[in-house]
Amino acid sequence: MNSDIQGLIWFVVLLASNAFFVGSEFALISARRAQIEPRAEAGSKPAKITIKAMEKASLMLATAQLGITISSLLILLIAEPSIHHLLEYPLGAIGLPEELVSVVSFIIALLLVTFLHVVIGEMVPKNLAIALPERSALLLSPVLYAIAMAIKPIVSGLNAVSNAILKLFKFEPKDEANTSYTLDQVEDIVEHSTREGSLADVSGTLTNTFEFTEKKVSDVAIPIAKLISFSENVTPREVEQAVAKHGFSRYPLTDESNELVGYLHLKDVIDLDLDEVDNPFPAKRIRTLISLPATMELEDALASMRRVHAHMAKSFDARGNVLGVLFLEDILEELVGEVHDATRR
Repeated sequence: MNSDIQGLIWFVVLLASNAFFVGSEFALISARRAQIEPRAEAGSKPAKITIKAMEKASLMLATAQLGITISSLLILLIAEPSIHHLLEYPLGAIGLPEELVSVVSFIIALLLVTFLHVVIGEMVPKNLAIALPERSALLLSPVLYAIAMAIKPIVSGLNAVSNAILKLFKFEPKDEANTSYTLDQVEDIVEHSTREGSLADVSGTLTNTFEFTEKKVSDVAIPIAKLISFSENVTPREVEQAVAKHGFSRYPLTDESNELVGYLHLKDVIDLDLDEVDNPFPAKRIRTLISLPATMELEDALASMRRVHAHMAKSFDARGNVLGVLFLEDILEELVGEVHDATRR
């Protein structure tokens, strides 16, 4: 009887052990590193260990699987026989034939152990880890990490065998948990959240952002034929007159061969002295017009222009022919909608 009671105690311990390993496995997979990192940077020790565990995901998952397997086997070897034996007493007491007592008690014990193992040892910790991934990861991952480090030689050996099998079938093993979203996944999340009413994209900025990532310089650049430009010998007065007529604050400049050589900004004019307004524009004030390939992605073009503080850039094709001019204002309009030049008519 005492050994059977001990078997029941071991059943509870092993059931908790199985639940721990299942919960830690799903928590490690479900938790988002972006949610854990701020805590780690703030000095949280559990968060720091959880980040380490995420960086060794393959080792952690192997440890969890080993723990689940051992716990499950010990439940069958130790706990089930004890429950089986304990059930023989009440079944015999109610007058069940002796030849059926052992069979019936075995079936009941097997069903009971299986039910508790699946529900308490598997489903409850799994659902809890998925419902509260970050909290579960912070609570369980440090313990799992400690266990993994303690039995690392064993787990590493088993993990090496499994990785070798994967490579044999042309699959590349991963050691770090992939907790980031692709752009398509984020777009699906936003679309679903908007449809369900949990997110409102009233201004259309989110939608514009996803479309922005798919556009090229050629989609936004203004063709040369549609530009209002000046020769490089333009005078400040002519620029002032153009601003009064068209309202644009930036104008491209061309040389004698009608090639784009730079651009002028309105503020390059307004601080000149009166005796300078009818003379050709000072060459040192002409701004550089950087060149960007027409096939460049718009987000890369924006980064390039911001890096050199350029408001305009010329686009060219594969042969080096200039196709048009890209305005910073037009790029921003792709993200936030219509942007009006303060001086535009």
